Order: sequence, then structure tokens, then C-alpha cells
Amino acid sequence: MANPFVHVELHSNDLKTARDFFSKLFGWKLEDMPMPGMGTYTMIGVGEGTGGGMTVNEQKGVPSHWLAYVGVDDINASTKKAKQLGAKIMLDVTPVADMGFMSIIVDPSGAALGLWQSKMKG
Repeated sequence: MANPFVHVELHSNDLKTARDFFSKLFGWKLEDMPMPGMGTYTMIGVGEGTGGGMTVNEQKGVPSHWLAYVGVDDINASTKKAKQLGAKIMLDVTPVADMGFMSIIVDPSGAALGLWQSKMKG
């Protein structure tokens, strides 16, 4: 499939409780990674399938929520095209350490979606 979902991320208002709940519910392997400028990011290892991460919700007054990311070959072109098609750009193209680049859009129906371009090949 072109442009598959590649990452799912929990933005939590109570990260400790969320970590405890999901690790017990699903047996997910959780691994904390220090991220420059972000504090600690928790990677979710699910075995087979799309993994994800957990982080503290930085949006005040917004409930905890999941955000899915779609893989793209050219994050700049995809973000620009989304805007041309009526999306709002909530976070423009941003580098993520040495792993890749992300942006966050809100589609014309009001749903948020992350775009991801990996620096990893293959």
C-alpha cells in the first residue's frame, strides 16, 4: 500500500498511568528514549505490526489522544499538497533527532494526522 500508517502516538495527560495500563493490557514493550528538546519519549514495541510511542500531552486543555502517522517519501511536498487541498498545518515540517521529519495536519473534516519521512532507508 502506498503511504501506510507507520507510527501511532499517545499524547497523555497522565503518562505514568497510561504506561502502566497499556503495558498490562497488551503486554507492550515500553522503552524510554531521551529526546533533545522533548524530554523522554516512550517507544512502544508491539512485535509485528505498526509500533508507536507515548509522550506527555503538551496541549493544555486538550484531552489525552492518539495520533496516527502516515509514511511519505517527500515530507515537504506532502505537507504542501495537504495545505493546497484544504488542510491546516498545525506543525510544519520538523526534524526529529537523526530519525526523520514530521508534520501535523488537520484535514478539511477536522481530523488531525501526522506525516512522517524517515531518514532510514529500506
